[in-house]
Amino acid sequence: MPTITTTDGVNIFYKDWGSGQPIVFSHGWPLSADDWDAQMTFFLRHGYRVIAHDRRGHGRSDQPGTGNDMDHWVADLAALTEHLNLRDAIHIGHSTGGGEVARYVARHPERVAKAVLVASLTPNMYRSEENPSGQPPEWFEAIRAGVLGNRSQFFRFVPESPFYGYNLDGAEPSEAIIANWWRQGMAGGALAHHATVDSWLEDYTEDLKKITVPVLVMHGEADQVVPFASSVPRAVDLLKKGSLKTYPGYPHGMLTTHADVLNPDLLSFIRS
Repeated sequence: MPTITTTDGVNIFYKDWGSGQPIVFSHGWPLSADDWDAQMTFFLRHGYRVIAHDRRGHGRSDQPGTGNDMDHWVADLAALTEHLNLRDAIHIGHSTGGGEVARYVARHPERVAKAVLVASLTPNMYRSEENPSGQPPEWFEAIRAGVLGNRSQFFRFVPESPFYGYNLDGAEPSEAIIANWWRQGMAGGALAHHATVDSWLEDYTEDLKKITVPVLVMHGEADQVVPFASSVPRAVDLLKKGSLKTYPGYPHGMLTTHADVLNPDLLSFIRS
């Protein structure tokens, strides 16, 4: 398997397909590079080089006892882009991966052409006086408890209901999509999955303010994980060159459930 080794000795798995302008994908919790298969194959067919990695503690990457935090994840991504000598890249991040992309682009603008934040937690997703639509403290604690308890059962509940919106009226659950989410999640480590919650409690306002490249913010209005009103309007306001694309009725995992709609929209932004 293709891997790089970070300065602290962690092996990071990645996929690197095709040639042309690079598109780099950062996945959400608790998934892996495989969650981008629908996008990677789409853009490969359109002449792009596509790269996705498993965040440390996830998928086929090592499961270290330390470094399971946003700053290490961004450093790992920077090490990968340097190893592959990527320039003029488009970075696309989903959910937790949106925070990773925002901080990476803020710190390494010389390598980036554009960025996309899909159902991203940026600028923050926790409830406060400034963000009354964010998730309450008990929501984050429930995630931690689910990971430390029966993780396998919990990783069935999440895709069965809030992640893909299968608990909403009229939704038709896909057992294949649920099983694939569970497969990716269970391949990763409980320690990293538990520690990831800390990254959801961070504030990415200053990262967004520093970004100078064009950024597309894409969000489903029926997102139950990162509520639309919690993040989206504030993120666009903080970006120097931000634009917004919203999707009525679409869930947090809309890249999977509605790839046929989102992929052409991504392509249009990249080509613009």
